[in-house]
Amino acid sequence: MAELKGQPADLKPERVDSYRDWQAQQKIPVVRGFFVEDVKTVPVEYWDLKGVPCSMVVLEGTGGTNDAYVCEIPPGGKTKPQKHLYEEMVYVTKGYGATSVWQRDGKKHTFEWGPGSMFAMPLNADYQHFNASGSETARYFAVTNCCFMMNLFHNPDYIFNSDYTFLDRFDPHTEGYFSGQGELTGRLFLTTNFVSDTHTLKLNDYSERGKGSSNMKFNLAKNTMGAHISEFPVGTYKKGHRHGPGAHVIILGGQGYSVLWPQGETPQRVDWKQGSVVVPPDQWFHQHFNSGATPARYLALRWNNWRYKFMRAQDGEGSTYTSLKQGGGQIEFEDEDPSVHRDFEAAMKKAGAKCAMGSYHPGCTEKPAAKAAN
Repeated sequence: MAELKGQPADLKPERVDSYRDWQAQQKIPVVRGFFVEDVKTVPVEYWDLKGVPCSMVVLEGTGGTNDAYVCEIPPGGKTKPQKHLYEEMVYVTKGYGATSVWQRDGKKHTFEWGPGSMFAMPLNADYQHFNASGSETARYFAVTNCCFMMNLFHNPDYIFNSDYTFLDRFDPHTEGYFSGQGELTGRLFLTTNFVSDTHTLKLNDYSERGKGSSNMKFNLAKNTMGAHISEFPVGTYKKGHRHGPGAHVIILGGQGYSVLWPQGETPQRVDWKQGSVVVPPDQWFHQHFNSGATPARYLALRWNNWRYKFMRAQDGEGSTYTSLKQGGGQIEFEDEDPSVHRDFEAAMKKAGAKCAMGSYHPGCTEKPAAKAAN
């Protein structure tokens, strides 16, 4: 029998991180942490892959499930044509332009976009972005699952040079793919490939997260990644909850703050405004507070699509709006730490506003005025 010669007991095997190695080769800035104050002002440098200035955004809360980048297209400029074997969702932060999408043997589909537009690139289809202005830059923020796919196959050449055509995702002979027309399922689930303006899109009631809250969840380009928009009124905040990693929360409007904490530890606070991005780490509780004078709205680009099952292991179905007492991941108002509401009332007082939760939050000191007797 052959003798097996072992290595020294203290020798550790080298771990391969194909995404990290590829990322280092791109030679552009990388934003880290779990908060970006304003994606409109993130510094960018020329990225040969895109042909325009960009920067990567790899925040701690992604857990290796997804990543992001900021792309700026100069006046009259355009990106290089490209395709890739990872999903990508795009939110336009400034400027106006157009995008052409095509398959190898199909006609081009071209659609126009502006500030607040959201769309997804069909998997492994060819595409190119154009800036429609000759004097102003255009900028977008994109969330992808590049890191997941690259580490899954650990072969960047395959990621960018596969010839497989996913006609089930994007058939170029189908008219109106990026028309913005969608199909609503129930009150909260929209299948579409283009949203012209996330800032003004009509949302529907989502009181499960707090009275007055509204929401819309998206199935974009038949991706396994997903998105949702949520809005909550002046003087209110969301119930605390937790879920798996990778939800990039982009503030569309309003001002406020979020608190984030792993169970049993001291909460951390980040103050946000339009253009801020925060990614709650895996299974950290977090709450979003509207401390301003207008409704607060945010877009979450994340790791899960309501239509296609993927990575459900961390969160049970519906756990993000099911009480902890029932095995879910949501903290009901009556169960939250009293300091949460005290801090919110103090923030509202500082802003010269009043808490509007008196009728349904047990800790609220701002009670609604009694109705006058007839």
